[in-house]
Amino acid sequence: MREFFNSTKTARAISPVTGAGDNNPQVSQIIDRKGYESLLFEIATGTLADADATFTVLVEHGDDPALADAAAVTDQDLLGTEVLASFAFGDDDEIRKIGYKGSKRYVRLTITPAANTGAWGIGATALLGHARHSPSQGADGAAVVQVP
Repeated sequence: MREFFNSTKTARAISPVTGAGDNNPQVSQIIDRKGYESLLFEIATGTLADADATFTVLVEHGDDPALADAAAVTDQDLLGTEVLASFAFGDDDEIRKIGYKGSKRYVRLTITPAANTGAWGIGATALLGHARHSPSQGADGAAVVQVP
């Protein structure tokens, strides 16, 4: 039987957030890949009101839990590209994705607006897959079980 539920874990990356007239970067939670072989960031856009705003995606990784050693992920360690995951004012209500296949334990996503003077809304989740142990484990180490 093929199933997805017990071999994946979802984590909050960037809580749904709205901004107005600013270019402040939105930095995700640091995602700990312990126990998982793959990571996919899913980015959801809401309304992007400014007529010339752009939103650039950056993925960083490192071995330090606080990412004090953060470095930009090279293209060879990404599935998709940061350019394709980035978006602009005309990309309202869309989903973008970018995968990580590198060997570092900790990863984060940053979305940086530019030329923005209007309102915007975004959010992002991290999907961890290919669990080393199934069923997959929650943040507290307890097995995740499906409740009917």
